[in-house]
Amino acid sequence: MSIAAGIFLLFQVAGFISSLHAILNTRTSQGAIAWVVSLNTMPVIAVPAYWVFGRSKFQGYVDALKDTNLIIEEDKKKIHQEFAPFVVHVPDDFPEYKAITRLSTSPFLKGNRVELLVDGRATYKSLEEGIKRASSYILFQFYILRADSTGKRFMELLIDRAKAGVSVYVLYDELGSREITETQLGELRAAGIGIAPFNTTQGDMNRFQINFGNHRKIMVVDGKETWLGGLNIGDEYLGLDRKLSPWRDTHLHIEGPAALVAQSIFWSDWHWANRELLTGLNWIPQKAPDMAEENGQQACLRPRDRFWDIPVPKIDSAFDNLLVPQPSWSPSTTQQLRKLVAAPYLAPI
Repeated sequence: MSIAAGIFLLFQVAGFISSLHAILNTRTSQGAIAWVVSLNTMPVIAVPAYWVFGRSKFQGYVDALKDTNLIIEEDKKKIHQEFAPFVVHVPDDFPEYKAITRLSTSPFLKGNRVELLVDGRATYKSLEEGIKRASSYILFQFYILRADSTGKRFMELLIDRAKAGVSVYVLYDELGSREITETQLGELRAAGIGIAPFNTTQGDMNRFQINFGNHRKIMVVDGKETWLGGLNIGDEYLGLDRKLSPWRDTHLHIEGPAALVAQSIFWSDWHWANRELLTGLNWIPQKAPDMAEENGQQACLRPRDRFWDIPVPKIDSAFDNLLVPQPSWSPSTTQQLRKLVAAPYLAPI
């Protein structure tokens, strides 16, 4: 047997073994069939592709969350006790409530003010004002942090607040934010800012898992207010990139106890990225100033979760408004969402 034939035989064996793994682990039946066919008909190409892009589990992330929860178990109990006055008492005709809270790991909370930010200009104006208001700390996490004029402006704002004595922590995705230079990272660190990549590929099973980026877009200020939604930091979100304009996306500004839910997500992601727990954060929930009690809940899903796994068949009758920020909409996503929400309630914004 020639060397070439031997190598091809090894790829065929690897393709067969990989196809068994795909059958057991791929999220959809269509995906499993596609991988099985390609792994056994063109294994030389498909085997490397499968182990880079094909796995649907982010090995180690969930374990890291469990580790974090074990470390701060006592703190979590205290935090949940603080939430008690803000927890919404759900009527008996909404049994799905328990399922939702189990998935999102947070209850419905009242006392929040929610502002809808409908484009890049409104979002960046609100983010900039929030950064300037910060007196204790800023948690800043975005999938894309550009090195363009918009990115530089936000980096300068964060540096200014850090120099004023505000603690600043920045998380970015190393693929989405690949434009950031070492010089810029050095300037942020020199100002006393804690900054780290999400470290998608850390862990023995994730070395080539470049498709598991962290797409969160979250900012938290002083544990009192948060911004989250679909906009990253870059010129294109202001319509300044001819190839990508006009850009349409949505963000939310939330004041009140729900901000601590977003803070807990950043907290867990920071622990994953650095194996370090942030200290000195405010975990005491506060009602938004001059605000009537408004109910709300954030379902900040993890990389392995899917929105349509939320078991809420009565969702259209349970809410007055349902906002689902989604980085991209595919036909299957829209179809699944329509199963949860009656068609008249589903409208693009």
